[in-house]
Amino acid sequence: MNTKADLYDVIRRPVITEKATMASESGAVVFEVAMDANKPQIKQAVETLFGVKVKSVNTTITKGKTKRFRGQPGRRRDVKKAYVTLEEGNTIDVTTGL
Repeated sequence: MNTKADLYDVIRRPVITEKATMASESGAVVFEVAMDANKPQIKQAVETLFGVKVKSVNTTITKGKTKRFRGQPGRRRDVKKAYVTLEEGNTIDVTTGL
């Protein structure tokens, strides 16, 4: 069975952006997750860690941008985000910290 540390490896951090705030108005919470995490793993991790019921999980992978770092071209890392829609009556307050 998954330990709490394994579940925190699946869910890295909450995403707090303007788009994520708009999604929270419709009962969704956005998390940055591990690249190899799949939807059932994300659902189990959120339900176990926060004690809520998850309705659905949608994922997206944002490709890293090419930027210059100390004059050298570099590349930001790819990021996988999970839009977790909660059942009616369930909420997660990500603004206070985990």
